[in-house]
This record gives sequence, C-alpha cells and structure tokens, in this order.
Amino acid sequence: MSQHEVMSAEAIPEQVGLSFLALAHDVRERLDRHMVAAAGISLARTKVLQVLAAHGTLHQAELADALGQAPRSVTQIVEGLERGGLIARTGDPDDRRRKTVFLTEKGRTALTAAERAGTQLLRRLFGSLDRRQLAALEALLARIETADAD
Repeated sequence: MSQHEVMSAEAIPEQVGLSFLALAHDVRERLDRHMVAAAGISLARTKVLQVLAAHGTLHQAELADALGQAPRSVTQIVEGLERGGLIARTGDPDDRRRKTVFLTEKGRTALTAAERAGTQLLRRLFGSLDRRQLAALEALLARIETADAD
C-alpha cells in the first residue's frame, strides 16, 4: 500500500502539499530521464527547442524571456544545443553584442523525438487514470493553481 493510500480523511494540507511536490518532482525526473534515453535531450533543452520552433529566430534575451529565465541561465543550455548542432547562433548585424538563435533541421528532428517520448511517458502515467479520475485531477489542479487568487 502506498503512502497516498494510507492517508486518512483528515489529511493535513501541508502534508498533502509535500506529497504533491515530491510526486511532481519524481514525475519530472522520470520524464527527463525517459526523454534523454529516447531522444538524447532533456526536458529543459526540449523547452528551448519548443520556443524556437514556435517563434522562429530570437535574440538570446528574447529566448530567455520566453522561457521565464534569466539570460545567464539560458546561455549554458544554448551553448550545449549549439555544440550538438540542434540550434545555431549568429551575430546580430545591428548589435554585435547580441546573438540570434534558431532551430536547425537536426534540432527539429530531436524536438519531434523528445516530444514523442514525453507524450509516451505521460500517457503511460496519467493513462492509468480513468476519464472521471483525470477530470477530477484536472479540476483539483486548477483549484490549487488559483487558490492564492481567492
């Protein structure tokens, strides 16, 4: 019997919250490992490729902004993706300090494989729930997301 099955009807919000965070972390780690094993790129790198696929060529600062991260945080990922040939960077003709970033064909192929791998694992995990359970989980997550707005 799992820890979640033994919780009583008198569950304490902070305990449930901590269980949720632990599970979310575990699912993210499993997803990351599965994507790396199947497609060779992590979830974080996949997110960068997804933004570039959606927006086309971006300045690195725009890419960081679209990801909700500091430009310095994105630099290492961008450099790794460039070394792997998944993206390319060029200088901005109007400002030599700025770099533009774009997805390569190899990057598009890797993105497709990573998204397929991610979808496969998420379907396996969340597909274990029936439609009613999925709808209930979706409603609960939406409620938690808006809890501070009340």
